[in-house]
Amino acid sequence: MVIFYGIKPEVSEKELEYLVGRVFFKSIDLLGGLNRLAEYRTLTWLPSLARSCFAVVLREEYLKSENEIAEKVGLTRNTVRNILRADPNNALYKIQHMDDLSEDEKKYLKVHTAGGIAKLAYRLVKEGQEAQTLLEFCRELAETTVQVVGESPWAYTVLKRTKGLTYPLTGPEVLEERLGDLSILGVSGRELVQTLHYPIKNPAQLLREVKEALKIRRNS
Repeated sequence: MVIFYGIKPEVSEKELEYLVGRVFFKSIDLLGGLNRLAEYRTLTWLPSLARSCFAVVLREEYLKSENEIAEKVGLTRNTVRNILRADPNNALYKIQHMDDLSEDEKKYLKVHTAGGIAKLAYRLVKEGQEAQTLLEFCRELAETTVQVVGESPWAYTVLKRTKGLTYPLTGPEVLEERLGDLSILGVSGRELVQTLHYPIKNPAQLLREVKEALKIRRNS
């Protein structure tokens, strides 16, 4: 994003909710997933976590002030300040030692912890490390779409073979293990994955990369 000095980016509600959703899903991933939260009976954390995600995105992406964020999210200015000042490293430590937390800490997510988790999740999403839950949903959706619209059989096969992969994919090694023995439109999967552009951030991008690589091979 290009930001000119003194000019705040326009807030698009659609883009805001989309990014907040991605950060929220990543936050849940960091906490061990919904099953993990259910084990600790900490599903009451989710509203606090969602508000923290909104606060972090509004500050980092749209340069909103504490007062503006407080009005938008429905929090006090002091609460917003605590969220934005939270230490991601401290939050990560608490996540890694959840078994050692007191019952009150397990039941109620403190503002500092929620803010730290949201800040860490935002950073990871911006680096291309989407939530696995969200990626798996996208893969399932893409797989269903391929079946419904009758896209090339290779696309369906690629999605099936790559189920469960952790994104982003930074090199061809993992794909070579999954797709190496395939012949995709007459092209060896082992050769094909070497020509893709990395990192690959999600299943949809993987399909685009494979499709483009096949097109280049046909035209060469």
